[in-house]
Amino acid sequence: MNKGVKIGVTGASAVLLVVGGIGAYNVVQAASGTAGGGGSDASHSFDPQTLSSEPPSGAKSVKLARTFLDSWSQRKFDRAAGDTDASATAVPALRGYADGLNLKSLTFAHVVSAGPSTATPGATKVTFDVTAEVAGGTWTYASAVAVFQSANGRTAVHWNNSVLYPGLGDDQSLTAGKLPTDTVKAEVVASDGKTDLSTFASLRDIAATIGKNAKATGGTSGTGVAVVDGTGAGVKALKVFTKGKPPVVRTTIDASLQAVAENAVKDSHLQVKPAGTVALDWRTGHILAIAHTGSDGDIAINGIKSPGSTMKIITSAALFDQAGLNPSSPAPCTDSLTANSQLFHNDPGVSANPGASIAQGFTVSCNTSFIKDGFHYLVHDGDASALHEEAANVFGMGSWSIGGGVATTDPSIPADVQGGDQAAQFIGQGQVTATPLFMASVAATVRGVGFHQPVILAGQQQATAPRPISAGTAGYLQSMMRTVATSGTAAPRLGGLTGVGAKTGTAEEGDHTNGWLTAYNGDIAVAALVEGGSSGVDSAGYVVRHLLTGS
Repeated sequence: MNKGVKIGVTGASAVLLVVGGIGAYNVVQAASGTAGGGGSDASHSFDPQTLSSEPPSGAKSVKLARTFLDSWSQRKFDRAAGDTDASATAVPALRGYADGLNLKSLTFAHVVSAGPSTATPGATKVTFDVTAEVAGGTWTYASAVAVFQSANGRTAVHWNNSVLYPGLGDDQSLTAGKLPTDTVKAEVVASDGKTDLSTFASLRDIAATIGKNAKATGGTSGTGVAVVDGTGAGVKALKVFTKGKPPVVRTTIDASLQAVAENAVKDSHLQVKPAGTVALDWRTGHILAIAHTGSDGDIAINGIKSPGSTMKIITSAALFDQAGLNPSSPAPCTDSLTANSQLFHNDPGVSANPGASIAQGFTVSCNTSFIKDGFHYLVHDGDASALHEEAANVFGMGSWSIGGGVATTDPSIPADVQGGDQAAQFIGQGQVTATPLFMASVAATVRGVGFHQPVILAGQQQATAPRPISAGTAGYLQSMMRTVATSGTAAPRLGGLTGVGAKTGTAEEGDHTNGWLTAYNGDIAVAALVEGGSSGVDSAGYVVRHLLTGS
């Protein structure tokens, strides 16, 4: 933390003025030798142990407040502190106020009673305006004190640091001049170094979180008045005389693509359904865009849902890596299939094809093809952990930190599933859950032939996958995903786009379905989720197309 600079007061003979006759009143009071609203006789002094049950009158409270303020303005700190109920604490605090601000003059105006204090029961509140000539300029603010009365009728200003400035903590002080860098709010910007992320609706919370947690660089301090803590570190700026240049935290967000994503999740075809999308640079794992709609938070990075048939990417990889199959291996597509006493069926429009291969089943998104092969080749003696192992070891599934304290929800493919969930997992149902962030990373791993954990700060440490995806498996998946985009389930939205591979998904959830689609092109990998989408291609497909085309 940068330290707040406190400059000692010079020129002890500087004239300190007051208004409203306060100075004149103080001279009379000083001549009479009184302090704390009473004389030198202890019996006439304020007694904090015997407080009156009634607050002092407004006139009496204003009279004491004027006396206190007059002494303070004339830098008679002992006399001013003598008008409080904690003189030993007040003296160094009043002196610290003058020193910390490099105070030139101090005046008070509009000293009036505001009636019984609500913050300090039993006291009368007196309000006033403060004008302080400090290092760098003139600072004005409204303030107040609470005045107590003891049983003997004597009064005293109740002391705490808020007498110096409203809300000032006991371990805090004021400084003027060059503002501590801690008090200058950092800007969280896109990768271009200038676009403020908070200008994007979907990124406001993320920008605020990063601003609090990530280290900012650059920037210059302005001048003004600030609160500092006991170590001298800046807490907040109260007055800015000259603006500095704020430090920045540069993220990986692509400002242009983020603008596209913000519009994509509001595509009219979605009919205002909650949607979330994430785009990645598949070469590095850098997060280029995050956008979402809906009232349930950021579903792009925290919308944990069953991913449906987009999970068939990982199922296919497991069949290739762990069972030695290839895209031409048989994967019969039947109208329905029973596994572990649970009946599974295909989505409407999927025609039965008993002679289908893995590639053909993938292209039309046949559920029974992947349940049959997955259950036959990847479940051994009741152990159905193969899909979990593929996801964790090759696709990097785990607990990710994308940087800047931004929270994301981890995907889940349990290793110990039982019953019908052993079959359901192969089509992204049952206990399998994922986010658009994870599914975008799955597509990125296929296209980039390697896992790069998604991050939003370029310097953030990235987790690694225990086992790199093989070139052969990546090649198989790229070929199958390309066919899905050109002539399969994603073709209605992505057909005709160059270099695109994709996988659609429709997942059942309660009484509705969620639409998914994940894809890549030569530059990015992207995934989208639309809650309540009738199918992946007819909901998430519109979102993904916007991002792949940049429009």
